Amino acid sequence: MSVRIGVVTFPGSNCDHDTLWALDELGAETAPIWYRTEDLDHWDGVVLPGGFSYGDYLRSGALAAKAPVLGALRAAVQTRSLPVLGICNGFQILTEAGLLPGALRPNRHGQFRCEWDTVRVVEQSPWFPGLTVGMRLRLPIAHAEGSYYVPSGQLGALFQSGEAWLQYVDDAGRLSPSINPNGSIANLAGVQRGSVAALMPHPERAMASYLGSDDGRRLLGAWVKGVSQEAIHAR
Repeated sequence: MSVRIGVVTFPGSNCDHDTLWALDELGAETAPIWYRTEDLDHWDGVVLPGGFSYGDYLRSGALAAKAPVLGALRAAVQTRSLPVLGICNGFQILTEAGLLPGALRPNRHGQFRCEWDTVRVVEQSPWFPGLTVGMRLRLPIAHAEGSYYVPSGQLGALFQSGEAWLQYVDDAGRLSPSINPNGSIANLAGVQRGSVAALMPHPERAMASYLGSDDGRRLLGAWVKGVSQEAIHAR
């Protein structure tokens, strides 16, 4: 059974076609979703891709969070646990929309960072079968507002609830404040809540070893498998 995954295009999105290609490579049935769409009943999963929605005006993701498609997305998450994956700007949009906890702030050093980093899986997720706790993935980042933040008093609950999902680590998997490309609290690179997950690195840019890593294929492939398993159960 082919799983149906849509990728939302906002004004300013620039990773939507890359993400569609990556998901096609993994065997999903894909199509773009325009940001004015108000019905997501057709889809088994939805991706909010990277880019600069609305030119990052006001704050990254702030205007996109008010787009019609986010109303439909919120309803689908609440009523049928629609699987959603946010990548970079998609992560920013999901926090602005309140679908994920916390916020993405400007990088601590004030620089746009475009580099390869290693992340470690902190918590097993049913939406990513095969990605086990402790697994390391080499993925590229490209952002100016990727410093994840929650108040320090809420950080423990984030880990206890399993919502802390990915952390930046060194190549050996060690956690260190010096291995933190943007100043994220607790080195967090990705979080999850219910059927919604997001990360700042770009897995769609790491689909083959000649690109620098094929770990993005592993991550997106796991998500497609998780969405497919849920779709089979739902149907």
